Amino acid sequence: MVVLFDRGGDQIGLSCCQYLLILLLIAAVLMDFAYDRIYNGWILFGMMIGLSFRFLEYQWHGFYEVGVSMLLSFILLYPLYKIGGLGAGDVKLFLMLGSFVQWEEQLRIMAASFIIGAIFSIGKLLSEENLKERMQYLLAYFSDVFCRKQWRLYGDDLRLDYQRYMSNKIHFALPVLLGAALWLGGFY
Repeated sequence: MVVLFDRGGDQIGLSCCQYLLILLLIAAVLMDFAYDRIYNGWILFGMMIGLSFRFLEYQWHGFYEVGVSMLLSFILLYPLYKIGGLGAGDVKLFLMLGSFVQWEEQLRIMAASFIIGAIFSIGKLLSEENLKERMQYLLAYFSDVFCRKQWRLYGDDLRLDYQRYMSNKIHFALPVLLGAALWLGGFY
């Protein structure tokens, strides 16, 4: 692992592993915008790189840490995927990220990503001037779930109108990239 140090012995810059993580996330963002999906092969490639670096740095204990981080990501994000709040690629992107970082760091990046995603969503709602409509839809969704006492896929009826469905979504890979970049930059 290549790490730069200043004269006082403090680390400056990013390690090779961190550079590769950022490059993998940038490519995932480009895929998400270009194809509206992140390919499984790319996610697996990223996981193999993350696992390799964790093994080189921590030997077998690194696999334990990766397992905890990835399992935690899956447990927290799978319910959001099941109700349509996140795409499968977004969940898998966090799993890939978990192969690079410990679970505490993963939670921080996840929280930052969701905050950034919320800011993007509010910006999109305001720019498209449909905040009231979307809030009414959200309240109707929660009311329906509460009355039926059963979860259903959020936005399922919007999928019939593909243009409307696409106009109401954000590409969450970008907030994930920005959350990871802020963490790597030492902002939290």
